[in-house]
Amino acid sequence: MLDAGTFELVPLPAGKNLISCRWVFKLKLNADGLVDRHKARLVARGFSQRFGVDFTHTFSPVVKFQSIRALLAIAAAEDWEIHQMDVVTAYLNGDLDHEIYMTQPEGFIEETNKDLVCLLKKSLYGLKQAGRSWNKKIHDVLVKLGFQRMEADYCVYQFIDKTTVIWLCLYVDDLLLFSNHLPAL
Repeated sequence: MLDAGTFELVPLPAGKNLISCRWVFKLKLNADGLVDRHKARLVARGFSQRFGVDFTHTFSPVVKFQSIRALLAIAAAEDWEIHQMDVVTAYLNGDLDHEIYMTQPEGFIEETNKDLVCLLKKSLYGLKQAGRSWNKKIHDVLVKLGFQRMEADYCVYQFIDKTTVIWLCLYVDDLLLFSNHLPAL
């Protein structure tokens, strides 16, 4: 998280809200039921965020099921390729538009800087605006790549060039692609 620039340690300004965080641990098992790996996720306790101070908007659109059904029908009729992709750690890529201060994560408190707090630069799971900030970030990237957002469904994007047609659907942190020719992903 430090390498990704998720937060920086700063003194807590007077009058600012401080939210806490916690670690969520999970064991990933393989097909035999044996431990494959240990996972840890730092989660902000967004329930302590205050409207108008730490966030203003939380709404994040998701693709309509009617859009998915229509694109599946087109893909089947045209014999297009379909690809589904989970964007791992998607919410951690969103940029924040409010100053959010969080306690230092347990186990990673810098002994020389115990009095400092984390000023979040990027979104964390648990923040009220995490989904919205991820959606804004992926929208900006898709537009830069030449995709156009559809007015009928804000989570459906279209890319057309001389030889390629791509329809992309966003569902929370998943991408669903429909295309006559999918480039290497």
